Amino acid sequence: MSGPMALEPDGSEQDTLALRLAGTRARRPRPRWANDSTLTLRLPRHGPDENEVSRLAAELADRIGPAVHPYEVAALLEAEGLSGDVIRNQYGHPNLFSLASALYERVPRSFPEPAAVPDPWRPDHVRCLLRGALFALPGLAYLLAAPLWHAQEHASALVVALIVSWAWGQAVGHRAYLRMAAGPRGAGRTLLAGAPLGAVLATAAAVPLSGGGPVVWVVAAQSAYLAAAGVLLVLARERWLLAALTPLVAGAVLLPWWEPGPSARAGLPLLALLATLAATARALRVVLVAPAAADSPRPPLTASLPYALFGIAAAVLVLLEGRRHPYAVIVLTVSMGPAELLLYRYRGWSLAALRRTATPAGFLLRSAGVLGLCLSAYLLPLLPAALLTGAGPAELLLLAATLWTALLLQAFGVAWPPAVVCLLAAGCAGAVTLLRLPPGPAVLALCCGAAALCLSGYVLYLLGRPAPHL
Repeated sequence: MSGPMALEPDGSEQDTLALRLAGTRARRPRPRWANDSTLTLRLPRHGPDENEVSRLAAELADRIGPAVHPYEVAALLEAEGLSGDVIRNQYGHPNLFSLASALYERVPRSFPEPAAVPDPWRPDHVRCLLRGALFALPGLAYLLAAPLWHAQEHASALVVALIVSWAWGQAVGHRAYLRMAAGPRGAGRTLLAGAPLGAVLATAAAVPLSGGGPVVWVVAAQSAYLAAAGVLLVLARERWLLAALTPLVAGAVLLPWWEPGPSARAGLPLLALLATLAATARALRVVLVAPAAADSPRPPLTASLPYALFGIAAAVLVLLEGRRHPYAVIVLTVSMGPAELLLYRYRGWSLAALRRTATPAGFLLRSAGVLGLCLSAYLLPLLPAALLTGAGPAELLLLAATLWTALLLQAFGVAWPPAVVCLLAAGCAGAVTLLRLPPGPAVLALCCGAAALCLSGYVLYLLGRPAPHL
């Protein structure tokens, strides 16, 4: 016999001598390389069967194309159920890896774009803008009560209480957010214990500077409000806080046409304070009756220390600006709402840049573009506001850039670098201002410029890599 004998019904030639046994019952479909009810005697091959390999490559092309190594193709073939006998007898390859390498070389690489996914960091625009307004609305209380006392004589007491409240509120808020991961009840207990203690500490720190009398009550009211408002903001009850501040808003709106008199000037802020305390009590009651979560380790107190230090530094920097340009501080306070919105945008745009980038250098370049875009979107609207309020544009914009980049790092869990940088800037600017050293008023812009530059560089160094965004 000089060649293979064709015994197939369709007359096709194969290097196979097959005796087929008819099945006595129907069977479910099997892969093309399965032996079903066939008893096969195969003659040894002398090399791969290119036609069979090409046919297999065509069948599996959509799954072989995205592979980046032949081993991935080998895993695919193994999952398809190809045995060693089928690989040797039907495709003429000695083993699985040889066939996988042949298929990998035969199918061109194709990397389909991943399906579009919704942005997990899409911000709530209304909530962010509302928070910015809520940061500024309490200032209406000072406007209403201004004729009732000499605020300039007791400003130091209010400033000290404000700095302590900011620092304590930052630390308690951070600790509450950490406890929120294990359920709202843990966060509520943290706020219930920490907020009243912060109000007491802020009032006690300001008592030596108040001179006694009604000023102590004003300081206590300010500290109590800041503590209660912090609780509502942490628990995302912004609308409740806005409703509680309605008396202040109504009184301030009517001032150009109506002289409220001493009773109304004192009563409207007091009514807003009582409404805020009532809303806080209700919000805490809601979270404290929530089901208890599984026991989880409490974060150490030192984890919130850098947030408290940042609160001190931010308060000092803002107050140094407010000494000379109080209306610029109001603009900066309101801008905290858009600033929070852009923090969300930065994270969302960074994820989009990561999906579109194939190299670390490319992502670093895109990350720098995202940072520049966010900073520009935040700072450019402040430029006309600085000119309208009479503040130096460089001073206000550099202070805003310092605070925003520090908050950006904190959003990624990086707390100590922004706290240290802002403390150095605040300490230097505060010392020069207090001692009246050169360069005088320009020191705030210089310190904030250096701080913003350091923080922006650290943002690019840390967040210009893919790992923090995964």
